[in-house]
Amino acid sequence: MDNMKLINDLIESGNENNSPVKDVRVGVSWTCVNGKYGGVSKTYGIPVVHGNYTKDMGDLTNKSTLELAEYVRSWNLVEASIGLAAINSLIKPKGKKDINAQDIIIEESKNKKVTMIGKFPKTNEIRSVAKELWVLESDPTLLNPKEGIVTEAAAEYIFPGSDIIVITGSTIINKGLERYLKLAKQEDAYTIIMGPSTPMSDVLFDYGADMLAGVEILDPEAVLRKISQSGGMINTRVCKGEIGFRVLEG
Repeated sequence: MDNMKLINDLIESGNENNSPVKDVRVGVSWTCVNGKYGGVSKTYGIPVVHGNYTKDMGDLTNKSTLELAEYVRSWNLVEASIGLAAINSLIKPKGKKDINAQDIIIEESKNKKVTMIGKFPKTNEIRSVAKELWVLESDPTLLNPKEGIVTEAAAEYIFPGSDIIVITGSTIINKGLERYLKLAKQEDAYTIIMGPSTPMSDVLFDYGADMLAGVEILDPEAVLRKISQSGGMINTRVCKGEIGFRVLEG
C-alpha cells in the first residue's frame, strides 16, 4: 500500500519543470530552493539536539529539482522541508494575485465554526467574528486550551461540525496533510490549504481542497539572501516586491 500518494502526485505533476538546482538555503524558520522557479517551505526539525546532517549536504546544487523534491519523503524533517521547497520550485503559481486569503477567511467566518491546522497571524481577528474557533498545533509551546489552541492529535474530535477548515501547507512536511484532507471530506466544510509552503498545484483539488492560498517568489535571489541573513519570518512586508500572494480556487 502506498502511504504517500499525495506526495507522489505532487512530484509527478512537476516533471515538466525539472531543472538544475541553482541554490538552496535552509534557515531557522524558512527554506528556499531556486530552480526553474523559486520555492519556499517552512523549516521543520530545527533545533536538532545532535545537529542536523542533511543527506548529501554541500552537494545539493549538483542535483536536479526533481531529485531534491524526493527529499520530502524523508522523516528527517529538515530534509523534508528542502523537498517541499523543491516541489514548489517546480510549480508556476496560478490564480488571483495580491489577495491575502486570511482577509477572505475573516469575512467568511462570521457566525461559523472555523478549524485551523496551524496558528496563523490573524487568528485573533478570526476569533472575534467566528461562532467558534479551534486551532490545532503541533508546537507544544503554542498550546493554550483557554483560547482553543489544542494539540493536532485532537483533529478527529475537533473537525466535526466545522464550516471552514484551514490547513497549513507545511503539514506536507510531517506527512499530516492527507490525514487532514480525509477528515475534512467527512464534513460539509470549505477547505483551504494556506501559507507560503502550499504547492499551488491542481493536484490538491483532487484530494478535497477548495482553495489554495500560497505565494509566488518574484525575486528568488533576494529571498535566498534574506533567509540566509535572518532567522525570522519571510512575508510580503519584509520581502516587498519579492514575494506575492496567490489564491486559486478549484
